[in-house]
Amino acid sequence: MSRDPRIDAYIDKAGEFAKPILRHIRELVHATVPGAGEAVKWGMPHFTHNGKNIAGMAAFKAHCAVMVHGDGRQAESDGMGSYGKLNSLKDLPDDSELAAKLIEARDRIDTAGTAVRRPAKPKPKVELPIPQDFEAALRDNPDARAAFEGFPPSQRREYIEWVSDAKQDATRAKRLATSIEWLAEGKRRNWKYER
Repeated sequence: MSRDPRIDAYIDKAGEFAKPILRHIRELVHATVPGAGEAVKWGMPHFTHNGKNIAGMAAFKAHCAVMVHGDGRQAESDGMGSYGKLNSLKDLPDDSELAAKLIEARDRIDTAGTAVRRPAKPKPKVELPIPQDFEAALRDNPDARAAFEGFPPSQRREYIEWVSDAKQDATRAKRLATSIEWLAEGKRRNWKYER
């Protein structure tokens, strides 16, 4: 089993929360797909079979991502990868589930002999209606309303989903207040992660 020193360096530079996740994925890939190759593609560690990608992983400031090629995302809001935003080892699926997906990816390569085809791009999303409490808060703050209306649909959707997905009233109220504050400053929902 050949190890790429660039992946060692990538893991060493990752945040402390990310290192156990990245190491675990790496070991699981090699245990599941003996002879898997390692490479750095698009700036992220990837694992290959017969020169084709079977899986990749990435570390960000606050989460990790694991991609099994050909597996797709859980949902658009889950961020990059097949398993959502991972903050610890407990966020990973069972090793047996992940191993099965890795074997499927390997087998697709063996049977197809070509790169895995990506699923067709989803149709554009319909713009979400603005919840009444959100609409009222925007009415009360002209700067926030102007920023919100100036954003493209995808960025408006991020705010609407963030507020609407809150499970408790207190959480919803806090997210709504934060949204109005950020919007009044002209900030996008994920402004903290922009460079």
